[in-house]
Amino acid sequence: MRTVYVVTHPEATHHVEGVVGGWHHSRLTPVGVRAAASIARALRERIPDGAEVELFSSDLRRTRETADEVAELLGVKPILDRRLREKSFGEAEGRPQEWLDGRYVPPPAVGDRMGYDQGVPGAETYAALARRVYAAMDEIVRRPCEHQIVVTHGFAMTYVVACWIGMPLESLDYVVFHARSGSITTLHEDDFYRSRRLVALGDAQHLDAQHLDAQHLDAQHLDNQHLDNQHLDNQTG
Repeated sequence: MRTVYVVTHPEATHHVEGVVGGWHHSRLTPVGVRAAASIARALRERIPDGAEVELFSSDLRRTRETADEVAELLGVKPILDRRLREKSFGEAEGRPQEWLDGRYVPPPAVGDRMGYDQGVPGAETYAALARRVYAAMDEIVRRPCEHQIVVTHGFAMTYVVACWIGMPLESLDYVVFHARSGSITTLHEDDFYRSRRLVALGDAQHLDAQHLDAQHLDAQHLDNQHLDNQHLDNQTG
């Protein structure tokens, strides 16, 4: 039996700064760091104590930082693989999103959707992205480990899942698996049939729990402030 947990990195600086990500080395924001800790705790709860675990990650800074949180809690060392990087947007990377929006050429309705020119010099095609992600995943699943974690990015995640379920590269023209930033997608292979399942896509319950905890702390802070103000009123009265 094998379970693969695919993590999309949480909030990074390029998200809040409104610039293009891709291979741009943005880092996690404070919100993203807290989300990464929530991801690590969620994975710790799902993986049995003493189980063998492997951790693979894109080598970009935001995914490395996410993987480091997981690694510390699970006691494993991340294996960095640049093939798990996000799609490269060439000259657009690090520029304002509006710069890319004004130049981006959408894919054709029919025809070559994977290898088309997106109108951005140096940008990676979806075909090239899929090939490198497939190559990384082929190596990962050949390793005999029951629990594997893959930390990657939004566009790349689609091809991680597609490779897992055995979609041929030539059938990827229209496929998209959408998952929220900071979510966990769970993949499973059984021992008997060796069939592979997509168990959960983009699970973000751990992030929602984190949000509720933050709201609770804010409410406690406001209550404490109210009590402090009452105390001051009593003193000055």
